[in-house]
Amino acid sequence: MHEMEIGDKLKAVGRAGAGVNNIPLTKMSDNGVVVFNTPGANANAVKELVISSMLLASRNICQAWNYVNKLPLENLKTTVEDGKKSYSGSELPGKTLGIVGLGAIGVEIANAAHMLGMDVIGFDPAITKKNAWKISADVQEALNIEELCSKSDFVSFHVPLSEKTKNLLNAKRIALLPENAVVINLSREGIVDEEALIKALDSNKVKYYVTDFPTNNKKNHDKVIALPHLGASTAEAEENCAVMVAKQVRDYLENGNIVNSVNFPEAKMPSAGRERLAITHKNIPNMVGQISTAIAEEGINIVDMINKSKEEVAYTLIDLENEISDKVIDNLKRVEGILTVRGIVNSKRRGN
Repeated sequence: MHEMEIGDKLKAVGRAGAGVNNIPLTKMSDNGVVVFNTPGANANAVKELVISSMLLASRNICQAWNYVNKLPLENLKTTVEDGKKSYSGSELPGKTLGIVGLGAIGVEIANAAHMLGMDVIGFDPAITKKNAWKISADVQEALNIEELCSKSDFVSFHVPLSEKTKNLLNAKRIALLPENAVVINLSREGIVDEEALIKALDSNKVKYYVTDFPTNNKKNHDKVIALPHLGASTAEAEENCAVMVAKQVRDYLENGNIVNSVNFPEAKMPSAGRERLAITHKNIPNMVGQISTAIAEEGINIVDMINKSKEEVAYTLIDLENEISDKVIDNLKRVEGILTVRGIVNSKRRGN
């Protein structure tokens, strides 16, 4: 989508999933286009795959499977018994799982791992109050990623890809991992420094790397468990994501409410007036004053209003006592800093 032109008719973009690195967020924001995603809708699917990944790695299941598949049929039982010692593994209880990123997915993984008897340590300086309430009180907080790496037998990443998170697990942090640690990346390609990790696998510093993003450098490595981007690939997760994003986009288009946007602030207000104005604009001083003045000049009374901001952009919802005239909308569009203006009929009056 980074090369696409954004037309005047585009109001919203819905991403049925969490990652939005394929969406030009800055361009969308500059044009007043609200981008939605679905945090948490696929959390259970990813949680199950992380738990599966730890089991695959701790019990050497993939390697044992490959061993058996290559055995000759002659004296199979004897050969199996002779070789099984090479694939003896360990159990999860008592091991430590470090989780980088405690969003909806990270919290579910933390709680599930704790229920399995694991010690869990997490790092997320931007954890929300909502997720902090959901996470088990037994989950330890790491002061930084370095502390988390030094204490973790398993490390799992659940963060978006950005300039700040690119190569988040680098050579210095890999060196802090305990011997035979397992690294799990079902988040985004680029979070882990691939070259540094391959060296750690070759030197037996890291036991296994489980990744949802196969590359030519990794897919044939005997210590890499490469999956074809299965993190959220369940029928249930796909349906949850599709339904969730459809509801969010519909609520925005029909009522002006913003929930789970990645580039605009959350803004939700019950309908209180005859009609509603939904305005995207730059986050600069005196915008609300100019908007209110443009409305008042046309003799229209404001019933209720909210204004929310997020970084460089802001969003204003205004419920009005009167019908919205074309002149009001035209006047607002001429205000410097306003990106888009939409008039919305109160849902209770819609269709009358």
